[in-house]
Amino acid sequence: MKEIRQRAREMMLGVCRVCPVCNGRACAGEVPGMGGVGTGAGFMANVDTLARRRLRMRLIHDVASPDTRVDFLGRTLDLPVLAAPMGGVEFNMGADVAEEDYFGAVLGGCVDAGTLGGTADGAPDYIHQAAFKVISDLDGAGIPFIKPWADDELLRKLDGAQAAGAKVVGIDIDAVGLITLSLMGRPVTPRPAPALRRIIERYPLQFILKGIMTPEDAIEAFEAGAAAIAVSNHGGRVLDHTPGTADVLPGIAAALEGRGLILADGGVRHGSDVVKMIALGADAVMIGRPFAWAAIGGGREGVVEYIGQIKSQLLSAMILTGCPDVASIGPGVLF
Repeated sequence: MKEIRQRAREMMLGVCRVCPVCNGRACAGEVPGMGGVGTGAGFMANVDTLARRRLRMRLIHDVASPDTRVDFLGRTLDLPVLAAPMGGVEFNMGADVAEEDYFGAVLGGCVDAGTLGGTADGAPDYIHQAAFKVISDLDGAGIPFIKPWADDELLRKLDGAQAAGAKVVGIDIDAVGLITLSLMGRPVTPRPAPALRRIIERYPLQFILKGIMTPEDAIEAFEAGAAAIAVSNHGGRVLDHTPGTADVLPGIAAALEGRGLILADGGVRHGSDVVKMIALGADAVMIGRPFAWAAIGGGREGVVEYIGQIKSQLLSAMILTGCPDVASIGPGVLF
């Protein structure tokens, strides 16, 4: 992984420093790019709120080989970690890598490692076109996330996702306010619950609504027909001074009372962070920037290597907290 990160640092020179601690401090305000918007406070809060949590180490037990598998909308994943949707390699990552090759590395590596990856959407058509091509080549093994465009474009892209074989799709409602889209003259606007429900009911697909940061939005998302939500502030890239996702996750989980699947992202960098997020109420996590480094620095094999590293760390954290399986990870593992 050191070699992969070093190659990514060289290829992303001037856009991402691939810092030893990816916390948003060095890249604050660098949007487009890999940083957080404005002061970078939202990005930093994601990392800081997770870092403040501490794990209760327990070693008088018989847990030696934890089971990391989870059910994800009817599909068994080898671990509760998915690749978050990221794209726009040219303007966000600065690497000389084609969009299709990037998505191929992320999604293909996820499939090889027994999990799933998400793809991004953007103003240039080549982004979603590359995503759909890769998902089709992988027999539907990927989650295309599409921004809440006006109806004609949104429906056209959802039709394309379905034609590519996707069974699960996401709408990243947190794309509202993205500076990159505004600079390209293609901003998106919020959608009320009835409008989302109308879209969701139109398709025989399972929908994830990403960008949930309050209990109210979480409840409305499921009332609109979502199969899952993703607690996310878009990596701190859309609204300055949001709280970290780890701070809002417990309240959202409590309000939902097991109503549906909860994903969470933001600041997850280590297998122990996966345990923390699940203990706080998530069913699985999504990881963004480190997957980008792995794909750019090592291709499909680099993504497999990165997932292997996260799984090894997760197993260690589960053993050291006495958790035999993911379902047993709860608030009791945290101080």
